[in-house]
Amino acid sequence: MGLGGEALRNHLNFKGRFLTMSEELVKVGDVSHFYTNIEVAVVELTGKLKAGDRITIKGATTDFTQLVESIQIDHDQVAEAGPGDSIGLVVKGRVRAGDKVFRYKK
Repeated sequence: MGLGGEALRNHLNFKGRFLTMSEELVKVGDVSHFYTNIEVAVVELTGKLKAGDRITIKGATTDFTQLVESIQIDHDQVAEAGPGDSIGLVVKGRVRAGDKVFRYKK
């Protein structure tokens, strides 16, 4: 049974997956660099981010979702980071400088 009318308008289609509007995305940072050989993005945070958070990275040619498995600041593993921090983040796909990082609000 598919969604129709009002129900369809209350959902977003995200790469073939329907997310309810309650799964709000909150911008938490911008990618400033990507190390292709180790698949690590440098992200300048504007919001809080912690290990275990589900994030989406979006840009002109980037659009994927993943869980945050680890966060590093100056090569030290940290459980969470916040606004003003520059972090290293292992990513599941290629990202580019200027891509936006969003966290799913719980």
